[in-house]
Amino acid sequence: MSSANQVLIAIIGAGGVGKCFLSQLQTLASRRPTPKLSICYISTSKKALFNNDYSPIPTETAVDELAASTKVPFALPNIVDYLAAAPSKVILVDNTSSQDVADAYPSFLSRGISIVTPNKKAFSGSYKLWQEIFAAAADSGAKVYHESSVGAGLPVISTLKDLVDTGDEVTKIEGVFSGTMSFLFNSFAPLEGSGGQWSAEVKKAKELGYTEPDPRDDLNGLDVARKLTILARLAGLPVESPTSFPVQSLIPKELESVSSGDEFLQRLPEFDSQMEETKAAAGNQGKVVRFVGSIDVATKAVKVGLEMFDRSHPIAALKGSDNIISFYTKRYGSNPLIVQGAGAGGDVTAMGVTSDLLKVISQISK
Repeated sequence: MSSANQVLIAIIGAGGVGKCFLSQLQTLASRRPTPKLSICYISTSKKALFNNDYSPIPTETAVDELAASTKVPFALPNIVDYLAAAPSKVILVDNTSSQDVADAYPSFLSRGISIVTPNKKAFSGSYKLWQEIFAAAADSGAKVYHESSVGAGLPVISTLKDLVDTGDEVTKIEGVFSGTMSFLFNSFAPLEGSGGQWSAEVKKAKELGYTEPDPRDDLNGLDVARKLTILARLAGLPVESPTSFPVQSLIPKELESVSSGDEFLQRLPEFDSQMEETKAAAGNQGKVVRFVGSIDVATKAVKVGLEMFDRSHPIAALKGSDNIISFYTKRYGSNPLIVQGAGAGGDVTAMGVTSDLLKVISQISK
């Protein structure tokens, strides 16, 4: 097959999002015969599947074949070399949250390998890495898309980029950026009724799979800070890192260093009174408390933490684990452009990745 009619896909990461992506890729390949989409490399942290001659790995059996494989993954520089020598154009799909893979993006891009990914660390790490990634892409012509690094499948990044690229002036971005935090506060401080105890809601969120294995990884606010860092940079603010602006952690100081997530959950009820006071203070003003991130572009102020909202505010009325992101701009005036919907989950995250893949294919297969 001529290389012009084929696009090779390399996949790092075959966990929750990776499996959902493979399922979507299978459907996509059957619906769009040209160019032919072929997997040439797939790996987890311990196993890899590839053929020296780049012959395709069947999408429908890739997960099972990978599980049975005795091959170990290439070191990252070797993956770059392997993909750069491929007979067709290559797109790397990084479904991990690995900093090591993120650090290698400039190497991939400089060799003409395009990237689509939900990996936040590539775009919220050091500002230097951010600059190197986009400089490498500009130099080689390779593409890099990361819609799912903020808001899973929601069109958050593409919306912001369209606003900026068409010359609108973004003045403020505000919203609930974490499905976990959305779920927690919608059940802890609902619009109707009194809600549950904070520690009980955290425990329930973990049991339902909404939190990380150790809930402190959600409650420290860093996940939201990473997403804000990405959006602030796209809005033109040279934010150095997710720790370079105020981020409110909801982990009681006394529990920051306990040995495990289980011990954290056991002891969290001791501190329920602190969150109850916060909820009551909002209630006394006819408001509800929510965990939000905001970017004030004019004053270059970025922050993450608890805020009180009138009960009629769109952020207050959020349901379930939905995200909501409001873009205040010169064109849209006092009414923001709002993007709202499911902001977490394997299927919707993979949808953002697959959508990015389609964008890259349309650009590199002409």
